[in-house]
Amino acid sequence: MLAAASLLLTGCLYHFAGGGLPPHIKTVAVLPFDNETPQPTLQRELYDLMRRDVENRLGLREASEGKAGAVVRGKILRYDPDIPAAYSADRNAQATTTERKLQITIDVDIVDQTTGRTLWTRHGMLEEGTYAERSEADGRHQALTKAVNDIIAGAQSQW
Repeated sequence: MLAAASLLLTGCLYHFAGGGLPPHIKTVAVLPFDNETPQPTLQRELYDLMRRDVENRLGLREASEGKAGAVVRGKILRYDPDIPAAYSADRNAQATTTERKLQITIDVDIVDQTTGRTLWTRHGMLEEGTYAERSEADGRHQALTKAVNDIIAGAQSQW
C-alpha cells in the first residue's frame, strides 16, 4: 500500500510542481529538525529523507537558509519505539514472534522566505511504523517515510 501511495504521490507531484508553487519559490533549505528525543539517529535520518524528497519531488533546488525561497524546519517531539502490536506462537509454545509498533511525533513549518508567510504547518503530526522484533530500524524508516510523504502532500494541498 505504501509503495502504491508513493508512486501515486510521485506522479501527481510531477504535474503539480510546475504550476502549484508560488512562482518566486525555486529553491528550498531543509534544516535539521530539533531532536527532543533520546534517539540520536532520528534527526539525521529525517533530514536525509526530507532533503532528498522535498527537492526532488517538488522540483526545487537546494539553497542555504539565507538564499532559499522556502525553508522547512521542525522539531521531533516524541519517539516511542516499543509498543506491542501483535504476538503469535506455535502450538507447543516453542517459538514466539512479536510485531512491535513505534510512533514518532513531529512539528513542521514551511515558510516562504520572501513574504514571511507560512505556506504549511502541522504540529503534533503522529506517524507510526511496524516492525518485527529486533528490527526497530525498519519501523523507524517506515514512520519517517510516512512523515515525509505527509509533509509533501500537505504542503502542496495548501499552495
